[in-house]
Amino acid sequence: MTNEKKIAVIGSGSWATAIVKILSNNAGKIGWYFRNQSDIEHMKQYGHNPRYLSSVQFDLHKLELSSDLSTTLTGADIIILAVPSAFINNTIKDIPAEVFAGKTVFSAIKGIVPEYNLIVGEYLNTVFNVPLENIGVITGPCHAEEVALEKLSYLTLACRDITKADELCGYMRCRYIKCSSSDDIYGTELSAVLKNVIAVAGGICHGLGYGDNFLSVLVSNAIQEIDRFVAAVHPIDRDTKASAYLGDLLVTAYSQFSRNRMFGTMLGKGYSVKQAQLEMNMIAEGYYAVKCVAEINKKYHVHMPITNAVNNIIYGNKDAKHEMELLAEQLS
Repeated sequence: MTNEKKIAVIGSGSWATAIVKILSNNAGKIGWYFRNQSDIEHMKQYGHNPRYLSSVQFDLHKLELSSDLSTTLTGADIIILAVPSAFINNTIKDIPAEVFAGKTVFSAIKGIVPEYNLIVGEYLNTVFNVPLENIGVITGPCHAEEVALEKLSYLTLACRDITKADELCGYMRCRYIKCSSSDDIYGTELSAVLKNVIAVAGGICHGLGYGDNFLSVLVSNAIQEIDRFVAAVHPIDRDTKASAYLGDLLVTAYSQFSRNRMFGTMLGKGYSVKQAQLEMNMIAEGYYAVKCVAEINKKYHVHMPITNAVNNIIYGNKDAKHEMELLAEQLS
């Protein structure tokens, strides 16, 4: 397609790398922010990210690599944030709000900003005065590792101004990416946050020796839990059986590539939270999200037995086996 907008990707992890790969099929120049200048030097010499999805080779002529965040943001029309939620505030907190003026900002983070206990869209609106109509969400079901392998994957892009979601979809559709639009920024973002918590629960059960039969019950109860929560927080007419909700939950709960499931499996096998974090090379967003969701739910009082069980294990230091036995009695 004809390039009309300059797109910038903030972050250099696996999902950010996958997004740049997708955009490289259609976009012209792509601004790409790396925190470490040494990684940029490696990219310039070898054409791949040295830390994540290193099998993916990039056409460097399409990339504007920079470790200067202000430069990358200022030159963009569309910004995609792909930094783990635990680090997003430290990454952009010193950026003047006017830098975001007139730009569309999509979150690909799937987490909650812990310093503010806000989903990323609300954080951008509250802290940087980005209008809700200029805020979007990128959700799956889509694992970065399968993007690297160019396996057929699906994305849902949500924005209140659906023409902006449609526009970015135009840049992201390619041979191996199907892309659809939605105006449900709250539901898609909250669902993406909660599916990580559910995947941690699924991993804990797997680590404890529960089988596929139990996991199927857990996941079927989980989509009901997600539906109750998003309906309480932002009540609109939505179908949580759609792929942006249920599909994203399924792939995160079942896939070998799910870092949240991996993190939960370690907890189920007896690792401490700290040991599991040290063992993994990537961030499990569910670790940060579950505490934030539990805090948010103090306002709404939604019945969330799976979320509560994970929160009790991670932050309440409760025994995983005992908590899952208690949870099993509440599921049907």
